[in-house]
Formats: sequence, C-alpha cells, structure tokens
Amino acid sequence: MNEKVLVTGGNGFLALHLIKKLLTDNFQVRATLRHLDKKSDVLSALKQNQTPHLEQLSFVQTDLTQDDDWITAMRDITYVMSVAAPVFVNEQQSDDEICEVATEGTLRIIKAAEKAHVKRVVMTANFGAVGFSNKNQQHTTTEKDWTDPNEPGLSLYEKSKLIAEKSAWNYLKDSQSSLEFTTINPGVMLGPTLDRHISGSFGIINRLIDDSSKFIPNIKMNLVDVRDVADLHVAAMINPQASDQRFIAVTDQAISLPEIAQIIRINRPDLTNQVATKILPAGVIKFAARFNQQAKEGRLFLEINHHISTQKARQLLNWQPKYDNQAIVLSAVDAICHSKS
Repeated sequence: MNEKVLVTGGNGFLALHLIKKLLTDNFQVRATLRHLDKKSDVLSALKQNQTPHLEQLSFVQTDLTQDDDWITAMRDITYVMSVAAPVFVNEQQSDDEICEVATEGTLRIIKAAEKAHVKRVVMTANFGAVGFSNKNQQHTTTEKDWTDPNEPGLSLYEKSKLIAEKSAWNYLKDSQSSLEFTTINPGVMLGPTLDRHISGSFGIINRLIDDSSKFIPNIKMNLVDVRDVADLHVAAMINPQASDQRFIAVTDQAISLPEIAQIIRINRPDLTNQVATKILPAGVIKFAARFNQQAKEGRLFLEINHHISTQKARQLLNWQPKYDNQAIVLSAVDAICHSKS
C-alpha cells in the first residue's frame, strides 16, 4: 500500500492504538515524537502487542509549538492523524495562553498539511467541544451542537480543545482551503493501554480505587473505548463521505460513577476493600460548585443531557462501538493495576 499516514504524538495512549490499527491494515506509518529517544518505547509496546508490519513504521522528531521539521514530517504523506495536543495545563499559564498554544498547534499542522498537499487531516477533538452546553433534556446531542467556550464548569483542557477545533474549521472555511478535514469527538476515553502509560482520563477510575474512604460523586458520564476511537479515526480517514464532518464517539449508554464502582467491586473482588462506597449527593455537588472549580465541573456533568447520538458515524462510516461500559471500565482498571505493578 502506497498511502502513508502521519500520526502525531506517536507515544500517546490513543496514538499507539492508532499506529497498531494502521499497521495491521497494512498502511505505511510515520509517527512524530517530541524526542526520538521515545522511539524504542513505542516499538517495544507495539512488539509486545503483536503488531504486524513494523518495518512499515518510521519516526520523525517534531514539536507542535515549533514550525521546524513539519514540512519534512509531511513529505509524501497522504493522511494526517492529528492526535497530539500541545496543551500542558499548569498554574503558571493563563487561560488565554493555553488556548492560544492549542490553537497555534492545530493550525500549524493544518498549514503544513496544505503545503505538503496532504489529502485529509483527521483531528482528535473532544466531546467537551460538542455537548457541554446542551442542558435541554429533550434535545439529543449531535455533531451539530457546540459547547459555549464560556460555559461555567468547562475544564481548561476541554476549553482549549474546543477553541482549537473551532479555529481549525473557521480557518479552513475562511481560506477556502482544498484540504479535507474531519474531527473525531470522543467522550471519556478509557480502555487498555499498549504500554504502562496512563492518560489523564484514567484519573476517574484511579480515584475510585485509590481510597475506600472517599466519596463518589453521583454524576454520569459517557465513556468510549480507545480501540473504538482508533477504528473511527481510520474509518473517517478513508471514507470519502467523512470529509468536512464531525463524528461523536461514545458508547450507547451513559454510566454513573457509583455504577462504575459497583462494576469494579463485582468483577475485581481483590480490589473491593479499596473501592469507595460513600456517595456524594447531587445537592452537595451543586452547593460546593459555588466555591470550588472541581465541583463546578461536577455540576456541569449533572446538568448536561447525556443522551448522545452516534447515528452519523453509524450511517456514514458503518461504525459502532464494540466495547460496552463494563468492558471499558475493567480494561481500564487492569491497565491501572498493571502500571503500578
């Protein structure tokens, strides 16, 4: 197969699954790394997970905050998987600075892809950019929805991803670019890891099994397995109908944190004594949201509509999630335990 795919941030949680999927499908793959000394880690993880065609994988060093090397990285590339995000939230950065870095990194990839005559860019966006302002319980969330960037309780990471995605769409529209562009907007992405790296989203599970004396916020969320997200990326990459579209990736049903805790207790009995059991009522979360940012984020999960449609991905791309909430939770728990062993 002559088509070559560039995957940014090749040592990331989703990126490793994407690389495995692409190589299994016999694509040529080039992965970007901020530091090439991570190359051996990527190869080791892929080998341990029986990934075929490793001879079709190459690496290039790039940095999303710098222009250097992106033209080289995109030479002879047909498709770009824009997975990595140049966002590292810390107390020294202002909200505007973080959003600006995210936007500049996204536009840097798009403009380099244009110069290299790439056919299509598939961007890993975020469900936080879609459904976090839909509080109408009668309105099912679809890809037509956009979150208000000033939504109270929206995390800074989600806000930065939202602004970066919207900036990408606006740039392509205003410049009348011929570049094909697609975004994938996953919910809370969990599942198995191909290495020992645990992404930030695993904190949701980790907190439940970290201390049995903690309280569990009685909030719901929409999960998705990383393997299903990788499948959707590849489907969106190759299907002509996916051009200039957004695609939500979530399981069929939302799940609450107490339900997740119950799944862990039943199916991983050796962790039972570690799993929190006390439930924090919604009223307490709403009251605390007056004073605490984390509680504001929790209140937002209480308020939004968790009925989400994935019909566009099903109809246009013949995609559907293979993994249900229980499988996602248990594979995430196992990944956490493996990372600590």
